Amino acid sequence: MREQYPEIEPFRTHRLKVDDLHELYIEECGNPHGLPVVFLHGGPGAGLSAFHRRFFDPARYHIVLFDQRGAGKSTPHAELKDNTTWHLVADIEAIREHLEIERWAVFGGSWGSTLALAYAQAHPERVLGLVLRGIFLGRPPELRWFNELDGGASQIFPERWARYLAHIPVEEQDDLVEAYWRRLDSDDQAVRLAAAMAWGNWEGGSTTLLHDPDEPGNFENPHVAISVARAEAHYFRHKIFLEPNQLLRDIDRVRAIPAAIVHGRYDIICPVKSACDLAAAWPEAKLHIVLAGHSAADPAIVDALVQATDALADRYC
Repeated sequence: MREQYPEIEPFRTHRLKVDDLHELYIEECGNPHGLPVVFLHGGPGAGLSAFHRRFFDPARYHIVLFDQRGAGKSTPHAELKDNTTWHLVADIEAIREHLEIERWAVFGGSWGSTLALAYAQAHPERVLGLVLRGIFLGRPPELRWFNELDGGASQIFPERWARYLAHIPVEEQDDLVEAYWRRLDSDDQAVRLAAAMAWGNWEGGSTTLLHDPDEPGNFENPHVAISVARAEAHYFRHKIFLEPNQLLRDIDRVRAIPAAIVHGRYDIICPVKSACDLAAAWPEAKLHIVLAGHSAADPAIVDALVQATDALADRYC
């Protein structure tokens, strides 16, 4: 089993204003003369971790990472004005141009896989390769699967679901995303935080193959919980700002791009059917279904992702 590369620090950081409101935090790591790759984090709203730098051989990759609008060290924190899929796609291009990179590989997991596909379909001429993990295509069944009563995930993690559901009165439970959004957008900071922590406990504790129903999850930091819950509810209630089935409909735009798809067989947040649907529409891509959950830290996911980034570096370096 492959493990991640050793911990590294950025050799350069940037703050890039992309409009009158939003300013992005950007890191560059690894070899400045290596194969450029941009890392797209999940959420939306989750932000970067030092863990994310380690999927790439630092001797062969010029690794670019950034906090998406409203997330991590980007400002304003948890801001949703002018925060859509297409604003983020434009931000990726602005970063590429700012760093004077002609073409680069794109790596994205979970929501990052959605954003990677949207970016690659908008700018295929800029993409050398794709590494996608935990596929989320933003279709209505996927949006309902994890956050609504009729979705299905509640049947798998019932103890944790009960806490998520209990935060919302019975009369509002027919549309849980909208009910949570009303609280996440409240003027009362305590109401916002309580909703964010309940949302984060449900999602953040449901990512790994080995599940502990009482584990608090990886969004227990209030700063992160607020940005994740607000951004996710915002994107979900707007259907990810995509047209119906858009990412599969437009797959011909990226068909010639080398791609690896990595997905956990027991991913409860983003069920494996989405990866299978993507691979069926895109047989040129290499599909790897592994014994894992949703988390990029599950050992089988790490193994497959590092093998995929190494293979891409072998192709170009």
